[in-house]
Amino acid sequence: MTTSTSRATAPGTDPRQQAREQDLLERVTRSFDSCENPRLKELMVKLVEHLHAYIRDVRLTEPEWAAAIDFLTRCGHISDDKRQEFILLSDVLGASMQTITVNNQAHGDATEATVFGPFFVDGSPEVPLGGDIAGPASGEPCWVEGTVTSTDGIPLPGARIEVWEADGDGRYDVQYDDNRTAGRAHLHTDEEGGYRFWAVTPTPYPIPHDGPVGHLLETVGRSPMRASHLHFMVSHPGSRTLITHIFVRGDTLLDVDTVFGVKESLVKDFQRQQPGTPAPTGRVIDGPWSRVRFDIVLAPEGT
Repeated sequence: MTTSTSRATAPGTDPRQQAREQDLLERVTRSFDSCENPRLKELMVKLVEHLHAYIRDVRLTEPEWAAAIDFLTRCGHISDDKRQEFILLSDVLGASMQTITVNNQAHGDATEATVFGPFFVDGSPEVPLGGDIAGPASGEPCWVEGTVTSTDGIPLPGARIEVWEADGDGRYDVQYDDNRTAGRAHLHTDEEGGYRFWAVTPTPYPIPHDGPVGHLLETVGRSPMRASHLHFMVSHPGSRTLITHIFVRGDTLLDVDTVFGVKESLVKDFQRQQPGTPAPTGRVIDGPWSRVRFDIVLAPEGT
């Protein structure tokens, strides 16, 4: 019997009641005996075991179960082609990060992965090295540079780097109604594995919180805010594709990021530059700007 099952029934529960509950669990798990897909069978049996253990452990009431069904129904109703409330739910429960952690095994000094988020869009424009991914996005300019290497320290030329971020007002381009493309692009590393581009200095922002997930966070006393970050997706033949962010050191939200995406190795120094400081690529900047270095290490494919 698993640990979760052994703790399932509250102390003092009548032995006859325990037997009834255990009998039901065993009948439900046996219903999957004819499943021909071993992995699917494993997933379903374990799901039932853990779900029943939860119900028995907390002695879930029928009104509470009805409220849970209503909550999930409302998540479905608010979801559309631009908003996925179930991703938000997965994120705020830490399920997204746990799945990522399980599927991105530690390998040498490979860069750690974190959540994908709901705002990635295929077909981003390509910019040259030193180009600007911000486009019309508002915000303070930020120079981003680094290298992409293998865990053996070998530079990876031609690695594809997808980058996307919120603007200075804390909104992604897809959250506007004018079909703009801003704050997202892709580029490729040079022969030495180097990359560099202009973006905007990351700012904190709330996840969409006008729906059932936002109401859940409010009810349990949690903030919908995400720590300031810049998204990366990095790929190269023979390497494990990396999905990650970098975060701004000193951000007060680092310890309370609502989707649990912050990892210490991904917190970087965004160095503030005073107005008039000469900028890379000869860009003339009237006000302050920032710069950050992020050296990326890709694990081998299949690890």
